Amino acid sequence: MTPEERERLMGLSLDEKVEQSKRIIREALERFGSERMAIAWTGGKDSTTLTWLFREVCKETGARMPVCMFIDEGDVFDEIWDIVNRLKKEWNLDVRIAKNTDVSSKAERLGDMIKVSELNERNRRELEKIGFEGEEFPFEPESFVGNHLMKTVAMNMFLEDNGIEALATAIRWDEQAARVEEEYFSPRENPPHTRVQPILHFRERDIWDNIHKNKIPFCELYKYGYRSLGAKSTTYKTSDIPAWEQDLENTVERAGRGQDKEEVMDKLRSLGYM
Repeated sequence: MTPEERERLMGLSLDEKVEQSKRIIREALERFGSERMAIAWTGGKDSTTLTWLFREVCKETGARMPVCMFIDEGDVFDEIWDIVNRLKKEWNLDVRIAKNTDVSSKAERLGDMIKVSELNERNRRELEKIGFEGEEFPFEPESFVGNHLMKTVAMNMFLEDNGIEALATAIRWDEQAARVEEEYFSPRENPPHTRVQPILHFRERDIWDNIHKNKIPFCELYKYGYRSLGAKSTTYKTSDIPAWEQDLENTVERAGRGQDKEEVMDKLRSLGYM
């Protein structure tokens, strides 16, 4: 897609953006079917908007709602669990947890050292893939090693175990520089699947406008100044006013996220991260 086309799509009205997302979702459901699709749901504003869009399309077309994959990296806000458990019941969602228990079972708390020799063959092989040569590492889900094992590997195992051919994610072009050239349908390998990315053209402001217009429930942390939610121990608020009242156009959305991870986002994404 050309930069001009991206700009055109990002310049659509809110209603037009919603309809564009629905067109992508309808196409995805027709191509892959609900049974072979999953929605990556984090409990954050973007993925909850994505899940809402899927529900709307499924209600309009009579299609079955795909399963929702929730990655438990071992450092999740209680407030995220609250909104996930609430909407799982209210929206009648089939939510399945993706977790790398081989790694998490080796640590009782964040910062505990995990010995590579105690991990299974899959995880040892994944460490070799990213060039890690140490004998142990701290259990820190937002570190480069932790993110790969607890998010990307957990996700890949979920896709393999559930026969998922298409994974819908809620990334946006304006959110992070490493995502600016993404397409609505993006074939991936290891494991083979297609990323379906229906809200690429939404801006942060559009997300909040749509949430308020359609009364979509959201995690209460956004009310207290958080703009982007990651792991509990490395995410902080950058303001005391609600996210949607902040200067979204002239400040960095992910400034409150762990910056070590932000700096290596290209490398993480090359390994399969969203």
